[in-house]
Amino acid sequence: MKEAEYYQTLNNDKVECLLCPVHCHIMPGNFGRCRSRENVDGKLIVRNFGQTVSLNPNDPVEKKPLYHFLPGQRILSIGANFCNLHCNYCQNYQISQMKATVRDLTREELLLLLQQYDLEAVAFTYTEPVIWYEFVKAASRYLVENGYKTVLVTNGYINPEPLKTLLPYITAMNIDLKSIRDDFYRRNCDGSLQPVLDTIKYAAGKCHIEITNLLITGENDSDEDINDLISFVASVDSRIPLHFSRYYPRYKLQKPETKIQRLHYAYHQAKQKLAHVYLGNIPFENIIYCENCNHALGKRDYNIPFSLLKGKCPHCGHQNYGIWE
Repeated sequence: MKEAEYYQTLNNDKVECLLCPVHCHIMPGNFGRCRSRENVDGKLIVRNFGQTVSLNPNDPVEKKPLYHFLPGQRILSIGANFCNLHCNYCQNYQISQMKATVRDLTREELLLLLQQYDLEAVAFTYTEPVIWYEFVKAASRYLVENGYKTVLVTNGYINPEPLKTLLPYITAMNIDLKSIRDDFYRRNCDGSLQPVLDTIKYAAGKCHIEITNLLITGENDSDEDINDLISFVASVDSRIPLHFSRYYPRYKLQKPETKIQRLHYAYHQAKQKLAHVYLGNIPFENIIYCENCNHALGKRDYNIPFSLLKGKCPHCGHQNYGIWE
């Protein structure tokens, strides 16, 4: 058992979790929403420390998706059981919303796996790494101190202080900006928008970030939704890579799959304000263009060799946004 880092004690041994914006009030013997923290006699105890539900030492980094981070390399992917949001369209609902089998994993074993498979980075992914906070922080610090890189694939639903404390040990993030509308988060995810926007704005100056938006038919794919989301990303940093992905019916949400025309519209609208835009879950020629001269630098896919040397454009010499080695 490990005591949680962010909580406060209330009356009658009740505790308030301060890790994420849900702010669960938990009575003794009960768990919070993410089912990873239990009130034990007035103390908030982490029950998932070092417990992974999935481990893959052969993941293409582009699947995260990260197109401006160690291109063409494989990454060690691990994830915890459960999540702090309840998205009704979750693609990994079997492990994010339901109890699944886990195995214990130490930070030392993580390091040995990276060495064994000759990898440079680990990704905390598949579900929500925020609910795995204490382990992610301890493991990330240990790995960074040993010369390795760390990635969060996250919904960004975390409070400012825990985020501030964690980020010195995180090399890159892909943040899932589910919609630019608060009512979408409340209706579909049992969450709220502003904490995610705050995470993006803060993290953008602290580590490499890329953003993903899953376009869902009739939920967040209107012209206004798409353009307002693009404008927000541009207001933070027009160099941040933005990935639009195609939705397919999944879990509790059975809307029709997103029309490909909507993804093409989003791509062309985003290219007017952002330097790096990509489409996922559809056949599409994703090309990295130089931020400065728009010279085509290379294609991105899981198995396409990447020719861009250390992020520098061979045409104009500009150093493009990213971590290239």
